[in-house]
Amino acid sequence: MADDHIRYDILAQEALRGVMRKVLAEVARTGLPGNHHFFITFLTGAPGVRVSSRLRERYPEQMTIVIQFQYWDLKVTDTGFEVGLSFSDVPEKLEIPFSAVRGFYDPSVNFELEFDVKTDGAAADEPAAPTPEPLTIVSEKKPKAEKKAAAEAEKKPAAADAATKGAEVVSLDAFRKK
Repeated sequence: MADDHIRYDILAQEALRGVMRKVLAEVARTGLPGNHHFFITFLTGAPGVRVSSRLRERYPEQMTIVIQFQYWDLKVTDTGFEVGLSFSDVPEKLEIPFSAVRGFYDPSVNFELEFDVKTDGAAADEPAAPTPEPLTIVSEKKPKAEKKAAAEAEKKPAAADAATKGAEVVSLDAFRKK
């Protein structure tokens, strides 16, 4: 295979992170339109991520946040975003560089971007230049799979799930008043 001196893989990831950046910047200016909301998964130990020690202890590897009803002070820059969220009724400010984001999902339109993010645990003999992993874009309807995953998430105890995976995804229905 020929050497890719242009690095199309890096250019494609930067362009798709730009989609996420543009969407979040628009939401910061005008609010969420219609039924749009976002699940954003990021590595908590990635360079530039700023979360409280309480959250880092609870989610040592990665966590998923939801930007929907209860968020505040969303600010977007060229390199990342910050947002206020509440965790167990404790307000927190999170600063997340776009380079730490592993996934961006808008379930209202079934649009998903998945990024493989390199961690700091790279071997010493690896090249210093970034070597992004393949990128996956998913934009297909899958409501049946989502319903099944949400039902399974509600059945599992949250503490056991967090202990085994390091992060927890909970169905929004669990928080809605019935």
